[in-house]
Amino acid sequence: MEFGLMLRGNFSQSDDMQVRLEEHLGQARRAQDLGFSSITKGSHYSTHPFQGFQQLPFLARVAAEVPGLRLNAGIVLLPLHKPLDLAEQLATIDVISGGKLIFGVGLGYRDVEFKAFGTTKKESVKRFVENLEAIKRLWTEDVVSMKGSHFELDGASCSLKPLQDPHPPIWVGANSDPGIRRAARIGDCWYINPHNRIDVIERQMDVYRRALDELGKPFPKEIPMRREVFVARSREEALRLCRPYLETKYRSYRDWGQDKVLPEDDTDFDVSFEKLIENRFILGSPDEVVEQILRLADRIGVNHLIVSIQWPQMPQSLAFETMQLLAEEVFPRVRQGVR
Repeated sequence: MEFGLMLRGNFSQSDDMQVRLEEHLGQARRAQDLGFSSITKGSHYSTHPFQGFQQLPFLARVAAEVPGLRLNAGIVLLPLHKPLDLAEQLATIDVISGGKLIFGVGLGYRDVEFKAFGTTKKESVKRFVENLEAIKRLWTEDVVSMKGSHFELDGASCSLKPLQDPHPPIWVGANSDPGIRRAARIGDCWYINPHNRIDVIERQMDVYRRALDELGKPFPKEIPMRREVFVARSREEALRLCRPYLETKYRSYRDWGQDKVLPEDDTDFDVSFEKLIENRFILGSPDEVVEQILRLADRIGVNHLIVSIQWPQMPQSLAFETMQLLAEEVFPRVRQGVR
């Protein structure tokens, strides 16, 4: 079992972002010292009332701080971009990091982002598939000719190839059943989202396995999942400490429409906090968190858990405390208990 740290970037408009950058870099260094395996940075644009660092330049900066950790661009909102640009930027980060890049990809769901990049949600699946095919070809072929709906590669080449052969692992994020079948078809693994309830994920893992079987593809060696995680000395203390920040984050997700792109059996974040966290997040005492993670490993096959431990306005000290508890009292017991 590997553990990764999600460095989320939702800061208030009044925050000093140079201070926040140093805090993030400090978290990354602490993660390396504590035995984490990876650092993850997501991507969104136009995030008012929050501000945050953009994904790819941030990961390039983090590479200098934590040379021993994998870097997960998880996820790149693939339909918003052009493939040659992404192929060269990502290959550069793979070289900078010594071949430790993970290429996480997803559709996105926010109209403000689609409009700003001159596209629509209706076009997103087609652009996603075309872009991913083009990036793979640019990474593995010397010269590429390919005409897509929004680009044309006419004898184009990627000026720098990734170190990893044939390319960095491609984790496909998906919330819906059709998206999961698409992940089986075009990705190296399904990158399990942090939002769906665990019972929904268990059902969807059957969808994923059946899709792999139909394609004649083996079950991946790596099954990554991102989850909201917080640990304290008791469940009551954990909920008391994290609730104001976690609740704020999911209120934003609700306002952005994140819950409307989840499966039909899990489509509403407009509920009480108690209802929201039910069978969805990993929260509690060390004993409870160990049990919850082992259940994910046993029932779903998760073997790379990426923990999101900090939310808007949450102080750095709380993030460090939960990282320390995870490293000292959760990770060793999980690794011992994984069969």
